[in-house]
Amino acid sequence: MDDLSLTALFLALICLIALSAFFSGSETALLTLNRYRLRHLADQGHQGARRARTLLERPDRLIGLILLGNNFVNIMASSLATIIALRLGGEAAIGIAAGLLTLVILIFAEVTPKTYATLHPERLAFPASLIYGPLLKLLYPIVWFVNLFTNGLLKLMGISPNDSQGTALSREELRTVVNEAGAMIPERSRSMLLGILDLEHATVQDIMIPRNEVEGIDLQDSEEEILHAIRNASYTRMPLFDGGIDNVIGVFHAKHALHVMLRQGLEKEQLKAQLRAIARAPYYVPEGTRLYQQLLNFQRGKRRVGLVVDEYGDFLGLITLTDLLEEIVGEFTTDPADSIPEIHRTEDGSLLIDGSITVRDLNRALRWDLPTGGPKTLNGLILEYLEAIPEPGTSLKLNERPIEILQTADNGVKTVKVVARAARKARALGTERGAVD
Repeated sequence: MDDLSLTALFLALICLIALSAFFSGSETALLTLNRYRLRHLADQGHQGARRARTLLERPDRLIGLILLGNNFVNIMASSLATIIALRLGGEAAIGIAAGLLTLVILIFAEVTPKTYATLHPERLAFPASLIYGPLLKLLYPIVWFVNLFTNGLLKLMGISPNDSQGTALSREELRTVVNEAGAMIPERSRSMLLGILDLEHATVQDIMIPRNEVEGIDLQDSEEEILHAIRNASYTRMPLFDGGIDNVIGVFHAKHALHVMLRQGLEKEQLKAQLRAIARAPYYVPEGTRLYQQLLNFQRGKRRVGLVVDEYGDFLGLITLTDLLEEIVGEFTTDPADSIPEIHRTEDGSLLIDGSITVRDLNRALRWDLPTGGPKTLNGLILEYLEAIPEPGTSLKLNERPIEILQTADNGVKTVKVVARAARKARALGTERGAVD
């Protein structure tokens, strides 16, 4: 070292600081790479991504190699700084040189390269992998020796370096990824992806048509009443009763019923027999069936309608394939708030909401976040909150959502009102998310 000039020493010190910056920045870049994007690029044939993925398969070796190089160049830089200080100012300058070197390494070899690597990991990680591959092979004996002790210490703490934590995302983590995707995923596609994730949480009871709203045909009615009901049916598939809704004997397609009756000349005395002939045996669905499982069941059984029953076999409601698909793609309309029959707008902008609306439909239409784990309808939610049937004019807040009760009956809440201010806020939020107005 005594034969080297100060210029050569300064140049060597600068080179060592640059190497320290490379090791620090590349370490951060490699360890902050998006594992899913890395896997995608590697599968697409990106050579840098493939090299990086190979290095990250054994992170203990990669970290050992990087720290070996980083510590070596930092110690060498410290030694050169000491020599330079002795030549320039003697022993008194060693402390000043140590302080200056610490500041230089902190700024130029730590904070700056690591910040850059965090912001643009791929720009540094992929070129660095080209160097680390051969370097790891060259220094493998030293890296192996270092890892022998570090892995031994980890095993004493009950940690195996080979048991690296998987990168699989949970459902809630995947939901967060989809929500934060921003412009990378269109709003409509993002809503559909979230709808698919929600299928595992909800059950058929959450979206079924309750029994009091089920439209069906009772064979005990007169032929004229049956004909009128079929002609004015709101649904294409209808359950067939015999003596009441609790005795379902099948499900038939209204279009098929009309075709059969037209071919037979609408002979009323044969109408009931014809309906029995075209009705398909009822398909029963337990109330606790998850929506995702029910979607698969519909697909396997080539079914479109299921009768929801409780643990005692009592008829609770109707679930259709359309209801399930709307959980994924949304309502088959342009404006959820205006299309749902339980929600009506008034002239002042307020909303009149039927108490029978399901909490899930209300959340979807107004982008609210009312709890769905308990009661399934707005009426049930209000009764659970108040623990009594309220009087008309009662005001309350559900999850900070102000509502006013307009009509009640002996058995529950019939109609509630969302005041104009809250309704405008709901519409504005829905417009921003592309759901309402």
